[in-house]
Amino acid sequence: MNRFGVGLLALAMALVCSACTTLGMGSDSPVLDRIRKSGELRVGTTGDYPPLSIVDRNEQTIGLEPDLANALAVTMGVKLTIVNLPFAELLDAVEAGEIDMAMAGITMTPERNMRVAFAGPYFVSGKAVLTRSETLARANGPSVLDKPSVKLVTLAGTTSEGYVKNAVPTATLLTTATYPEAVTMVAGGEADAMVADYPVCAVAVLRNPGAGLMTVISPFTFEPIGIALPADDVLFVNLVQNYLTSLEGTGLLDKLREKWFSDPSWLLALP
Repeated sequence: MNRFGVGLLALAMALVCSACTTLGMGSDSPVLDRIRKSGELRVGTTGDYPPLSIVDRNEQTIGLEPDLANALAVTMGVKLTIVNLPFAELLDAVEAGEIDMAMAGITMTPERNMRVAFAGPYFVSGKAVLTRSETLARANGPSVLDKPSVKLVTLAGTTSEGYVKNAVPTATLLTTATYPEAVTMVAGGEADAMVADYPVCAVAVLRNPGAGLMTVISPFTFEPIGIALPADDVLFVNLVQNYLTSLEGTGLLDKLREKWFSDPSWLLALP
């Protein structure tokens, strides 16, 4: 077991005592009581948003979010069951009790917080650029992109397209039907940059190591990503938030983010 695994196990053993105490008896938490009775933590994700979650060639869901979910299941002493659902169905499933929580790159917005509770953030995303230009990669805001001479490509119909139209209206906007098409345009010099969510840009850099691609250090927008939880279970929400706080405080959450965003070895597991 590597040092990361040892550290995670140590943290799990430290947290499991309080979790098991809660799970070992009746409580005022319907979710914890259900998990105790079933011996299973059900976590919903999409399985199509690397490196947060992606289905590998063995049809197992891997990524930052499954790693977080597995560590939580270990601390609670229960089995983890990953449930892959379309993004639009995840909050409905949490509300209906079909899953215990959802982790799928879900931005914590006021509108969503009217339906579910959130723990986190465990990751901060936002709009970023994929480019071969060091000048654009060092940009700390969108103003450097706002020139007619700058050609930006986005996926058609996405929030990234809307962001370009609103934040950098004088830039030349191009659109594609798929991300691979957009990445090819940037790599081939047909576009100066692709505007997309930070994880999309980061994965493109990892997948094309010889193309000279770079992404911004800090996304242009702030989108805190959290765990969606049942709104009517304060004890369960508190347990999950304490778990994330412990992971952050020990540095293990940073190590997980580094594992999935800086080390390309996980790409070998993909189909």
